[in-house]
Amino acid sequence: LTVVFAGDGAAAGSYGYTNSGYSVYEEENDRLTESLRSKVSAIKSLSIEIGTEVKNQNKMLSEMENDFDSTGGLLGATMARLRTLSRGSQTKLLCYMMLFSLFVFFVIYWIIKLR
Repeated sequence: LTVVFAGDGAAAGSYGYTNSGYSVYEEENDRLTESLRSKVSAIKSLSIEIGTEVKNQNKMLSEMENDFDSTGGLLGATMARLRTLSRGSQTKLLCYMMLFSLFVFFVIYWIIKLR
């Protein structure tokens, strides 16, 4: 790089700026450019991390949706069985409840007796 000086010590084509004044502006521009470059780099890495996190969250949401679908199917089948049970005779249901109560009573009695 060669600099051609005019007669008064200013570089030719610098439009009246002296070399020292021009270099101050150039150094300031370089400093600001480097600052901007580092900020852009930080924003780029942050956006890449956000993209990765979004992909992970979408994957987890998809898995959770599949789990909810399977749970919904199981709950639907259970509700259908309960409806079938409730449509049956009330005598049968009462008999089942009595047998269950007796079973629980004997289990509790047996546990107390073993102590």
